[in-house]
Amino acid sequence: MLSRLPAAAPDPTRAAFADAVLLDHEEDGRRRPMWVWAPGPGTRMVSSAVLGGGVGERSWVVNAQVPPGYGRLDPVAHLRELAAGAGLTGPGVGLMTAAELGDRQCAADGGAEAMVTAGIGVRGWAAAPDAGTVGPPRPGTINIVVSLPVPLTDAALVNAVATATEAKVQALLDVGADASGTPTDAVCVACPVAGDGPAEPFAGPRSRWGARLARAVHQATREACLRSLARGA
Repeated sequence: MLSRLPAAAPDPTRAAFADAVLLDHEEDGRRRPMWVWAPGPGTRMVSSAVLGGGVGERSWVVNAQVPPGYGRLDPVAHLRELAAGAGLTGPGVGLMTAAELGDRQCAADGGAEAMVTAGIGVRGWAAAPDAGTVGPPRPGTINIVVSLPVPLTDAALVNAVATATEAKVQALLDVGADASGTPTDAVCVACPVAGDGPAEPFAGPRSRWGARLARAVHQATREACLRSLARGA
């Protein structure tokens, strides 16, 4: 069984994380939480998520908590099931985590918003000497979702992902975590579909919107990582 979005859905013209809804789903005989953010049609996203990754129009984002040691080999199908069960339709982005979703942290800066969940018990540096693995990675870790109120070009969306990642690393160092991330971090950046005016061409950390994005991600990630460290997760 899965709880569904309320009949009075969030206003699709607003892309604010205050509209995110906490639902739940059953996994291994236990109820587990799932955040759903549904800005609706007219939203473009870039994401590294297993479901809905890449660049394109997306209507919703799901961040589902799963148990540590999650063993399913079909995470895409699983996320589609969860989204459908919540009443979500059309294309969207699906994330998974073993972190406590109740510890999610949100931050805003000048119209840029970030929502972060973090579990950093398994962390390290990107340029590690191990050979890596083949197949779907274990879910969990630092999931970052960003909302910007202005349209971005494709290049700026990719730049925004890099900026969010830099801010994440800065936050990890600030909390004393000797790491650049975890093996399964994921990011999603959302913005409106471009209208008649030009889209923003830059989202680097010193651009107007990139700087705001970076500060929001840094704050939310820092607080989420501190909660994770306090839990020992």
